[in-house]
Amino acid sequence: MKIHEYQGKAILAKYGVAVPRGHMVESREAADTAAKALFHDGATGVVVKAQIHAGGRGKGGGVKLAKSPEEASALAGKMLGMNLVTHQTGPEGKKVQRLLIEETLPIARELYLGIVLDRGNGRLVFMASAAGGMEIEEVAAKDPNAIIKVHIIPGFGLQAFQAREIAFRLGLDAKYISGAVKFMMALARAAEDTDASLVEINPFITTTDGRLFALDAKMNFDDNALYRHPDIKELRDLSEEDPLEVEASKYNLNYIKLDGNVGCMVNGAGLAMATMDIIQYAGGMPANFLDVGGGANEEQVTHAFEILLSDKNVKAVLINIFGGILRVDTLANGIVSAARKTNIQLPIVLRLEGTNVEQGRVTLKESGLKFIVAETMKDAAEKVVAAAKGVQ
Repeated sequence: MKIHEYQGKAILAKYGVAVPRGHMVESREAADTAAKALFHDGATGVVVKAQIHAGGRGKGGGVKLAKSPEEASALAGKMLGMNLVTHQTGPEGKKVQRLLIEETLPIARELYLGIVLDRGNGRLVFMASAAGGMEIEEVAAKDPNAIIKVHIIPGFGLQAFQAREIAFRLGLDAKYISGAVKFMMALARAAEDTDASLVEINPFITTTDGRLFALDAKMNFDDNALYRHPDIKELRDLSEEDPLEVEASKYNLNYIKLDGNVGCMVNGAGLAMATMDIIQYAGGMPANFLDVGGGANEEQVTHAFEILLSDKNVKAVLINIFGGILRVDTLANGIVSAARKTNIQLPIVLRLEGTNVEQGRVTLKESGLKFIVAETMKDAAEKVVAAAKGVQ
């Protein structure tokens, strides 16, 4: 689950991570009030920042500096409601509905700090780089050695000696070392305590008057751990997510919209990836990643059909199921029932294998519905791609 910058900063501030003073606003009037309050409290300038779930906002025009409340208000008026396009939103962009009005700071250096899960060894890895303010992917591609990596031992957290090592390797002046150690240890505690799958501070800044701040903040969370954090779960912004993905999550379906025209219904993430690959190998393009899971029931299959049909780009559907825990005859009954309830008119190609597969094929044949049955994944992919091309 992703959250906005202002929400991430609020969480980090609770752990002692220094963040600039700022206010989230949803109207031009509120932006004017927030800017006036910051200038009254001593700010020499403010930054108006669009709040969307995507990076690259500055390059897209979603981050602007203002030297007066009037200028901040004018910028807010232009930014609210705009369709912000960045390299992470895709060409469709995202509508700006919230802004963060924040004080500017006297920046001395811009650096990078991040924490992600290293799945290779099952530990969080603390990353840092002196190349702050840049896309970290670009830095890693050009010079992998520019990324400092320190693994965090589970149950121990980031240790002071590790934080000091990072601070020295970043080339921080001696006056910043103590504060940087506290900053990084607080950041690591926040990541572990909240079950964050990503914490990114870009840039992490030093100021000319000797302070340290998280000038930006990005936090993502492990969906499987949200039951432990109802307060964080409440921060979810459904307006930032694809409506079909939101609908799928209500029924424990894993759905991700893609750009093709072949709808895919599978059980298991590995099978989903293989199915999408073989569709492309056959000359088609998958319209989605839809995983109904190992224990799908009739209701879930019905909702899966409804979600697939809601995507107007879908011209044919491939159902690729391996019945292990889920028996194929049970699934076939669900498919027949769902197809009748949704009155689906699109071509449906089925490739079914596993427990009770013969009984399942009999059920499909006797249903009277025009299913296209395939024997292998290659056969299924070729048939569904041909069917999609035949639908205008």
